[in-house]
Amino acid sequence: MKKQKLPLTILLLLVTLACANAQKSKDGWENLFNGKDLTGWKQLNGKAKYEVKDGAIVGTSVTDTPNSFLTTEKNYGDFIFECDVKVDNKLNSGIQIRSLSTPDYQNGRVHGYQVEIDPSDRAYSAGLYDEARRGWLYPLDLNPEAKKAFKKDAWNKYRIEAIGSSIRTFLNGVPVAHVIDDMTPSGFICLQVHAIGSKDLEGTQVSWKNVRIKTTDLKPSPAANIRIVNLIPNSLNEAEKAQGYTLLYDGKTADQWRSYGGTDFPSKRWNYADGTITISKSDGSETGNDIVTKKLYGPAFEFEFDFKLTEGANSGVKYFVDQKFSSGGKSGIGCEYQVLDDEKHPDAKLGKNGNRTIASFYDVIPADRPKNAVKKIGEWNQGRIVVQKDGTVQHFLNGYKVVEYVRGSQQFKEFVAESKFKGFEGFGLSQQGNLLLQDHGDNVSFRSLKVKEIK
Repeated sequence: MKKQKLPLTILLLLVTLACANAQKSKDGWENLFNGKDLTGWKQLNGKAKYEVKDGAIVGTSVTDTPNSFLTTEKNYGDFIFECDVKVDNKLNSGIQIRSLSTPDYQNGRVHGYQVEIDPSDRAYSAGLYDEARRGWLYPLDLNPEAKKAFKKDAWNKYRIEAIGSSIRTFLNGVPVAHVIDDMTPSGFICLQVHAIGSKDLEGTQVSWKNVRIKTTDLKPSPAANIRIVNLIPNSLNEAEKAQGYTLLYDGKTADQWRSYGGTDFPSKRWNYADGTITISKSDGSETGNDIVTKKLYGPAFEFEFDFKLTEGANSGVKYFVDQKFSSGGKSGIGCEYQVLDDEKHPDAKLGKNGNRTIASFYDVIPADRPKNAVKKIGEWNQGRIVVQKDGTVQHFLNGYKVVEYVRGSQQFKEFVAESKFKGFEGFGLSQQGNLLLQDHGDNVSFRSLKVKEIK
C-alpha cells in the first residue's frame, strides 16, 4: 500500500504544537485556559454568565443570584499562578485559590482564600480575603502603598505564589499581601463574579486572560519589606525573622515575662500552658496582678498579639509602661490598647465618644473600625501596635487600622488632658517602657506575642 503524505499545513501544525509542548516542558507553565472555550472549568453556586470572547473568559453579573464561581476541575496545592484581569469599575470580583466546595459546608458553598479584585475607592485589590469563613486576612490597611497598584479601565497582571504555608500576592509587579496560614493546603482555583445588590449593576463584567499555573520547580519572588500576617500560633517564619521579629512567647515558656513589681512570673491565676498565656477569672479578692516584659521597648517598635475574650471580659495591652507612675499598686500605668467585650462590659459605655471600646487608646482616643472588624467572643482577635520613629502610633485590629496619633503632639496633649491620665505628668512620653498584659479580674487569653524593634 502506498503511504499517504501529510499535507504541508498539517505538518507545520504538528511542528508548532511540538514546539509549544517543548516550551511548556522547558519553563514549567501550564495554560489553564485555551483561549477558545471553558474546557477544564465548571461553574458552582451562582448563575452569572461565563463565556469566551476575543480570547478572554468574560463573567457577566446577573441579579438574584449569589456569588458565582468558575472553578478548575483539578485541585492545586503548591503553585505560582498568573493571569490578566480587567473589571468594570462598579463590580467586585476575586480569584479563589486552595478553595473547597463540600456538601457538609453550607450546602456546597465555595469557601477558601480569595485574592481580591476591587476597583472601588477602597482599593483592596490583591488583598487576601477568606471567602465564607474568616473574612479579611490581609486588608490593604496593612500595605496602603499597594493601593496604588491597581489600574482602572485597564488590564492588570495578578501573580499569586502559594508555596507551603506562605501565600503571597503581586499586582502589576507590586508586592501586595503576604499571609502565613495552614488551614487549607490544597483546593481548586476559581474566577469569581460577585453577587450584585441592584438591578442597575446587571451586565457589569470582569474578564480574565493569559491564565496559567506552574506547579514544579517553584522559585518564590525575592523577599519584600511588607507586613506579614502569620496565622499559625506562636510561630515565626523565615521572612518574619529576616524583618527582625522575635517571639515573646513560644507557646511553652514565659521566661520573658514577670509580674509587675516583681521578678518572677506570677504564681496565682496566670498560666502559660497549651500554647496560651491566660489569666483566670478572679473571685473578687485579687485583681491588678499584671505581667510585664522583662525588657524595655522604645522609642520605636511593633508589638503583635492575639487575644481571646470570654463573655463580659475586660483586659488591656499596655506599652510605654513607666515605673515612675507606680504608687505601690499592682497595675502599671501606660498607653493602653483596650481589650474588652463591648457588648457585655459596662466600661464600653463610659469614657468619652467610645474611647473605652475594644482596640481604642483606652480613655484617650476611640477606635474607628468597621463593624466586621471584631471577632465573636471565644474567637481569636489579632492586635498590633506600631510606634514609628517620628512618634506616630497606630493600633490595628484584625488588619484594620483603627487608631492613629502622634506622641507629644498638641492633639495628643489635648486628648490626655481630658482623660483619667491628666494628672500623670509626661504620660505616654517615655522613651522606653515595658509591654504589659493586664489583669482586670476576667478570664482572657493571649498568644503569638511577637515584637520588632525599629532601629
